[in-house]
Amino acid sequence: MFANDLLKDKVVLITGGATGLGRGMGEKFLELGAKLAIAGRREDVLRQAAEEMGRDGKEVFFHRCDVRDPAQVQEMVEAVERHYGHLDVLVNNAAGNFISPTERLSPRAVDAVLGIVLHGTFYTTLEVGKRWIAQARGGTMLNIVTTYASSGAGSGFVVPSAAAKAGVLALTRSLAVEWAQHGIRQVAIAPGPFPTDGAWSRLAPTPELERKMLDRVPLRRVGDKEELANLAAYLISDYAGYINGEVVTIDGGEWLKGAGQFNDLLEVTEAQWDRLAEITRKGK
Repeated sequence: MFANDLLKDKVVLITGGATGLGRGMGEKFLELGAKLAIAGRREDVLRQAAEEMGRDGKEVFFHRCDVRDPAQVQEMVEAVERHYGHLDVLVNNAAGNFISPTERLSPRAVDAVLGIVLHGTFYTTLEVGKRWIAQARGGTMLNIVTTYASSGAGSGFVVPSAAAKAGVLALTRSLAVEWAQHGIRQVAIAPGPFPTDGAWSRLAPTPELERKMLDRVPLRRVGDKEELANLAAYLISDYAGYINGEVVTIDGGEWLKGAGQFNDLLEVTEAQWDRLAEITRKGK
């Protein structure tokens, strides 16, 4: 299945595609023949990633975009279509998250997560979906959610993310029904612990919290980004053409051992939360 031409000539746009899991997926898609567009808020990071990923003749286009702004989202999609002529796959990967007792959150902190995860995903999905429907060409949308986004599995201490990702999951399933008639397919991945420089510094900022996270995984390890990238490559490929509205969990069995990825943070004291807040702010 993973022949070098699995994704040949498919144009793929990944939000948050210059770093972390987004970059890992992009590198895999390029290996399999895709033409790649990456977007994010920091142009210097995008440029460097595009140069590094585009070696060996691979084609990588980048465009700066804050997905919280619908006007910037429209400009991004237009830029990708101008560059490649069309778009085949949208990967909604841009995200923001941090651990905190909910009563400590300000409205601005809540909006910071909901704006990127829920509104940003919706704006990008809507912009691309409208174009595909008007062009009568169809396509695939892959949303990155979480294991605690499913019904009944909410996790404390990441409540804005849990609410936002649950909304993205509902969006995935609703549009799987509504837009299938237009040839638009919806799929999602719910990752467990996958270390990335940005997210890991805000969600497991100390060795003790990292150890707790590992202890919840039956396989006793974190995920490798290539494992997630392989799953993503399959889901956006033609081999997965009959999968629509489904979310695939990849978490080493953590979900089965106990829902609520961050619920054991109930043991953290107020003084420890003060220290954690200081550490996670530095991890931006």
